Amino acid sequence: MGQSTTRCDTKDGIEKFRQQIPGYGIDELRIIYEYFRRDLIYAVEAMDTKILLKELASRNILFEEEYIKVNKGLEHFVFSEKLVQDILDAGREAVIAFWESLYDLEIDCQSPNLYALLHEINILSDALMQKILLDKHGHSLSPELKDMQGHHKQHLLDKTQDFVENRSPGSMRENQSSHVSERNMDLIVAYLRPLHKKSQHWLIETGEKHEDYLKNELECISPNRLFRWSQQLKCAPHTVLVSGVPGIGKTTMMQKFVYDWVNGKLYQRFAFVFFFKFQELNKLDEVSMETMILLQYPYLQGQLENILQDPEKLLFIFDGLDESSHQMDFRLRKLCRNIKQIEKLGVIVVSLVRQSLLKGCSVLITSRTKPASFDTTVFKRQTQIMGFIPRERQIYCEHFFRNKELSDRTFHYMRDNGILYNSCYIPSYCWLICTVVSMCCKDQPTINNQMVSSLPTTLTQLFVTFIANILSNHSQENDEAKELLTSIGWMAEYGVINHIVAFNEQDLASFSVNTSAQLFSSLMIKSDQSPNVTFSFLHVTLQEFFAALVHYINECPEKLHKSLEETKSYIDNHREIFLCFLCGLSDNYSRSILKPYLGELSPQTTKDVITFLQQTVIDVQECKEDKRKLLNVLFDLFETQNKVLVSESLGSYRSFNLSGVHLTPLDYTVLFFILESCRNTEELCLSCCKINSENMERLAPALHTVNNLGLNGNNLRDDGVRLFCDALKHPECKIQTLSLASNRLTDISCCHLGSAISNNQSLRTLVLSYNTMEGPHFSDLMTSLSSPTCRIEELHLDSTGLKDSSCSHLASAITNNQSLSVLYLSFNDLTGPHFGDLMTALSSPSCSIEKLMLLDILLRDDHVPFLVSLSNNTKLTHLDLCYNYITDTGASYIEELILKSPSLKQISLFFNHHLSWEARDKLRKLKDRKPGLLVSID
Repeated sequence: MGQSTTRCDTKDGIEKFRQQIPGYGIDELRIIYEYFRRDLIYAVEAMDTKILLKELASRNILFEEEYIKVNKGLEHFVFSEKLVQDILDAGREAVIAFWESLYDLEIDCQSPNLYALLHEINILSDALMQKILLDKHGHSLSPELKDMQGHHKQHLLDKTQDFVENRSPGSMRENQSSHVSERNMDLIVAYLRPLHKKSQHWLIETGEKHEDYLKNELECISPNRLFRWSQQLKCAPHTVLVSGVPGIGKTTMMQKFVYDWVNGKLYQRFAFVFFFKFQELNKLDEVSMETMILLQYPYLQGQLENILQDPEKLLFIFDGLDESSHQMDFRLRKLCRNIKQIEKLGVIVVSLVRQSLLKGCSVLITSRTKPASFDTTVFKRQTQIMGFIPRERQIYCEHFFRNKELSDRTFHYMRDNGILYNSCYIPSYCWLICTVVSMCCKDQPTINNQMVSSLPTTLTQLFVTFIANILSNHSQENDEAKELLTSIGWMAEYGVINHIVAFNEQDLASFSVNTSAQLFSSLMIKSDQSPNVTFSFLHVTLQEFFAALVHYINECPEKLHKSLEETKSYIDNHREIFLCFLCGLSDNYSRSILKPYLGELSPQTTKDVITFLQQTVIDVQECKEDKRKLLNVLFDLFETQNKVLVSESLGSYRSFNLSGVHLTPLDYTVLFFILESCRNTEELCLSCCKINSENMERLAPALHTVNNLGLNGNNLRDDGVRLFCDALKHPECKIQTLSLASNRLTDISCCHLGSAISNNQSLRTLVLSYNTMEGPHFSDLMTSLSSPTCRIEELHLDSTGLKDSSCSHLASAITNNQSLSVLYLSFNDLTGPHFGDLMTALSSPSCSIEKLMLLDILLRDDHVPFLVSLSNNTKLTHLDLCYNYITDTGASYIEELILKSPSLKQISLFFNHHLSWEARDKLRKLKDRKPGLLVSID
């Protein structure tokens, strides 16, 4: 996040804070604390709980042991909420000590939220309380403006206090209106890093960003911080862009934002808030700023000029930038400067954002993930709504069903399905999944295991089931349903191609959409903002589904081929989910669900889509650099649920290099399916993919089908290895090479690996380098190498923290293993009393070691004599002793080893800087006495 704090900064911050403290009583401290409460919770959540509790205990704020127990019983966010509240309840001294603890832990924590919070306090300094009170109570106004403000707030309250949730036919409840304050609105807003070229569909890309949030790599911004101090900008922004994928809750958040302002809970510094929707503004062409406001709020006629006299007291909210039909060029040079000046509506909005009109006012605009046609760099703060974290998904299920058993089973169903779980960070997807579950069990109060197994497992199946249940609740003939779905399908595809999500009555008429059909109201939502009535699909992804479905209902090869080819040419990949649905509908099972209502769906479309998909696989094989494109194609194959097709399409292409790609839960589910379908994958490289134990749980059941498996540079830890070991124990395990370097493993992993290796006969190469294998359980791994069934030929233990105490265990394994021929032991501290045991084992007649790597093992002259015994090993051909501490005294023993060894072909002695030039030259010339020998020495 670009933080550059120092100990000096921290001390200065504490001192500034301490200077402010004496003037604050407990009531004022409580006001400050409440003002920053959400930020404090986010900061605590991102911190190492043990370190924080230890720091607080050292200041006598709490009993460490008691809270460690509490922490184990609660989810992390819930624990953070409790801790923050408990400290406030403990009184003034506890609150002060807590703040000081946060300053002390700031550098080590590296939390973007904590850094932003403390920096804001330091910047505001003596003005802190004044700013807080201004947000709490607002500006003083004249009696006339105060009355008008009350009228305005009442008008906005009537518009925003109720939120209608859609319930489709067949669900457990009808459409219902809920009070906005009763809803869970704690959607995460994160600071958006500089935007880069998108590489995948918003559904997938935001899934990745959501994983970043869960790893505390994004700054969370609560709504009351949108217009507060920004560390990145070094100022408080006047213009803010809130982006987010369709259905994530942008409009809902704005509705809650306005509702909280009306009720005095948020930003009372703004005397007047004006809320506009671009969909409603589309009916305007040329207009003045004054007229635009009065058309929406005519009751302001008498006081508008007075209201606009103080722009810094005004906030303009514009919802749905991507839905605007007006040209919106934020680089525009010719701007509007007068509230009565008539201009294109787009010019008015841009002029507000650029501050040429009503300079000092604040502007908040929402949009889908940044439209390619808009240059939004003019916005001082760009944020993105991240949606529901897992805890909130579970809460959503509880609120939806109000039946604990049903909500629990639904949440576990979501969690166990990577495809659905990746998408249900979007609230509307949670609604869709819960709706489908409620449809499937509408005649019974609970959900059983058999029903769970029949629930959708792909996005296509989810939408097919959703539509099938709607169709089942309408009595119209199949031909009527097909006619309607055909007309709205072609309209949906037109919208997908042209980035249109709201359709007017002329659009519907041009595609012959029958709006009077009962089924129509179950598929599209009508906006009643006269005179510009618009229609949109229940969710934009449903629009993409209908755009794909129409090709199966109304077979037209020319249109299909054109659509398929066009999916290759879109730079922003906004048609990926459309293509995913086309592929998913080729699945016989998915089509069979719709058959009772729509009849036989086109078999020719199925063939054409499969042919296109197979050719796409070939194209990806030829362009191996684009790893995300490979994953997208695998995703399309997954949607077909056709294992034979997967195996045939991939053919001999059974090598997948996905190193460095940040994989989402969706990716793991897709990879699992691909591996299961292929049954024999030559190589799978997943190095540096941020894989943890939860991810491994999704993937492990299919890893036994891979021959060469690279998992280096991840975060598996011991729990992840434990889960993975089931693959090694699988009776049909094909793994020959396994790389687990740099995974934060400890000797505990040796227990799991030892047990697995004892039951495995396929493994030939095991790489455990750059972990911490030293410990009491290292012997378990060595014991497994002694097993008669063990076939390991190459073992890498570089930089694993081994001490000479491990040499005895290594010696035992080497003595009893007949297959081990390559051993890497470099960068360990092996010299000591037991080093001789290792050399003895390596010199025994039964030893099979051919290549021995002993770089930088702290080898000194007093241990060099043990190396001479290696000459008894008739199989040793390569010996590496680089980066050690051999002197001229030890060189004589090296010479003896070289001359006595009957098999040695190469010995490396680079960077033994204590050797004299004479000794090096003498060793180098030994190759003249032993033809075929290479002595590498600098």
